[in-house]
Amino acid sequence: MKKLMAPSLLIAGLLCFAAPASAEDCGSVTIAQMSWRSADVLANIDKIILSEGYGCDARLVPGDTMSTFTSMEKEGQPDVAPELWINAVREALDVAADEGRLHFGAPSLSDGGVEGWWIPNYIAEAYPEIRTVEDALARPELFPAPDDPSKGGVFNCPPDWNCRISTANLFKAFDAESKGFKLVDTASPAELDESIAKAFESNQGWLGFYWAPTSILGKYEMVRLGFGVPHDKSEWDTCTAIPDCPHPQPNAWPKSQVYTAITDEFHRRGGAANAYLDKRSWNNRTVNQLLAWMTDNKATGEESAHYFLENHEEIWGEWVTPEAARRIRNYLANS
Repeated sequence: MKKLMAPSLLIAGLLCFAAPASAEDCGSVTIAQMSWRSADVLANIDKIILSEGYGCDARLVPGDTMSTFTSMEKEGQPDVAPELWINAVREALDVAADEGRLHFGAPSLSDGGVEGWWIPNYIAEAYPEIRTVEDALARPELFPAPDDPSKGGVFNCPPDWNCRISTANLFKAFDAESKGFKLVDTASPAELDESIAKAFESNQGWLGFYWAPTSILGKYEMVRLGFGVPHDKSEWDTCTAIPDCPHPQPNAWPKSQVYTAITDEFHRRGGAANAYLDKRSWNNRTVNQLLAWMTDNKATGEESAHYFLENHEEIWGEWVTPEAARRIRNYLANS
């Protein structure tokens, strides 16, 4: 009996030492929890996976795009920004990456952040010839303005959003007013969302600015229109995005690149946790649906992360090692 027990005790002892060693490899990790919902959920998913799957001492810290990037670049904290929309910091981020101070992980959104003018899917299906902004502007009767159904309406963004400027300039660039349209300014994000909900409830046309991923596009299926021209960055920077540009030209919205950013210090010591951050990526459809669930259930980011992990191992299982997946399943079963 003693001969049988000795090897068993030795194996148990080795296993006891193995887990802390793995945890030491990862150590403590701070994760930026951005204020918008998709980033909030992703930060919570990362916290659970890194803590429970890889033995990290993971902690969430508040953040947003500019302040988080600046802090990571200058001070090396937080360790991870799960959903960094990099267009606004691209040049500085490229320099930091070239110098080895910051590293790119996986693209957080495999589709990128998508902005533009959208129409309901039932309009697109009923009128398959409508594929571009020009196509939609040729049919003002399909997109009645709420206060004047004799005209078409193009819904604009709330005040202080950059897209309000760009949409107004593109409305002018495509000569939408002479084609029977008026620009419909919205007073708040809620009013913009409500305009879409009302259109779907009455099966009416809707045309205007929106973006993905969002809960609205998880609840209401929309189709993004082409602009008929490629994105012209110079025109965008000098006119499309400038208030009251006198002679805007047709242009296309740039696609926003969204990546995970990692500090060099954590990149050097993160071990298997870095491999996870290099693989963890999801598409806008998945995020839209999760955000719609989050809205309908008035759920927090942490609750939504649990819901995703409990119901979509077919997605997150591809991001992690089999051993990490087993630990995460055990955690979910007992939480």
